Amino acid sequence: MSTYDVAVIGSGPGGYVAAIRCAQLGMKTAIIEKYSTLGGTCLNVGCIPSKALLDSSHHFEDAIKHFEDHGIEIPGEVKLNLEKMMDRKSSVVQQTCDGVKFLMDKNKIDVYEGVGSFEDKTHIKIEGEGDTKTIEAKKIIIATGSKPASLPFIELDKERVITSTEALKLKEVPKHMIVIGGGVIGLELGQVYRRLGAEVTVVEYLDRIIPTMDSALSKELQKVLKKQGIKFHVSTKVKSVERNGDEITIKADDKKDKEIEIKGDYCLVSVGRKPFTNGLNADAAGVELDDKGRVKVNEHLQTNVDNIYAIGDVVRGAMLAHKAEEEGTMVAELIAGQKPHIDYNLIPGVVYTWPEVASVGKTEEQLKEMGVKYKEGKFPMRALGRSRASGDIDGLIKILADEKTDEVLGVHMIGARTADLIAEAVTAMEFRASAEDIARMSHAHPTYAEAVKEAALAATENRALHI
Repeated sequence: MSTYDVAVIGSGPGGYVAAIRCAQLGMKTAIIEKYSTLGGTCLNVGCIPSKALLDSSHHFEDAIKHFEDHGIEIPGEVKLNLEKMMDRKSSVVQQTCDGVKFLMDKNKIDVYEGVGSFEDKTHIKIEGEGDTKTIEAKKIIIATGSKPASLPFIELDKERVITSTEALKLKEVPKHMIVIGGGVIGLELGQVYRRLGAEVTVVEYLDRIIPTMDSALSKELQKVLKKQGIKFHVSTKVKSVERNGDEITIKADDKKDKEIEIKGDYCLVSVGRKPFTNGLNADAAGVELDDKGRVKVNEHLQTNVDNIYAIGDVVRGAMLAHKAEEEGTMVAELIAGQKPHIDYNLIPGVVYTWPEVASVGKTEEQLKEMGVKYKEGKFPMRALGRSRASGDIDGLIKILADEKTDEVLGVHMIGARTADLIAEAVTAMEFRASAEDIARMSHAHPTYAEAVKEAALAATENRALHI
């Protein structure tokens, strides 16, 4: 039987980063993955393939709608080759997963393919195809991630009534895709297929899309996506989803409790994700789960069993790849006797639609609920020379700062490249910067980042220069 200092169950961003950091710190490390490729949901059927399709569909839309404005004339009709677009996506996924395998080899981490389940607190049984083995580990990190959630009355046939996994490999562009759920995944994939020619209707139970983000972002994004042709039904409760041949019929109650009916040929169910612990046999190790199926952990991500930890989507908190990575690093360093920490308030959230949406810190709604007195600075992207030059004029930057101390409490963005711009806000807030600190930093001209400086100026005695 092979013995390890640390064994990691699950090879998603949290798991493989935890394994790398453990190996860097001198621990003999193993990682267990039930699928034939490493990288988990994020690399295989989540973040990476969806971004590949978002980029490809963006190019397609630009060629049809915007190239002419730039003086680029394409003779003949611009045609979509969906099969080739999907092949490119698959190639990007393969390269990324191969990169993780390279990192495992480089760091001398043993990779086991199969379902890992606890025999007791230090032994893991690994069941592969026609092969079962057991390994022993002093410390074990659970990083088994999450799966798409659904609603109890919906039958997912994975052909016409689908999850994000199937939406990433459709063989045709839907005529009318109905998206149940106005969160990140539904909006990103909805925009992909809208660009490719589908009619898209989003049905959201709550009163706004991206409901966990600042309401200013919800309003702006819905306005922009409506302009792009996506239809919305918010404050709408889906009651049934029925398939008849290639036709899907959704019945729902709108905000006035009036029944509406929507017909399409595909229905994407995108109502969030749920922690995945199937096959883990946590009971055998004595590991406790909460009422939502998550692994219970303390502030050090340690379970009730002292040598077992859990990270990422399978524990409480935002289901984000970069949150899982930070937790994987933290646990590895805790095991090594170091004293790392994570400020969960400063983990950014991003929606990779175009315009992109990004947020970190407290929303205006949260500050009001907490009774914190704050000031606000806003700046529209359309006021930037860089935005006009690229034609990306939708969006805004919003900075919330403490009324007395001027410390930045939250930054909320929608616009071109805000997925990258949010890092400036995270850096500033990590060092507890004031709005004036950001306002006095030199930002290159012309850039999208100037909007951050201008919003900070707006929050500092309403001093924005270009509005």
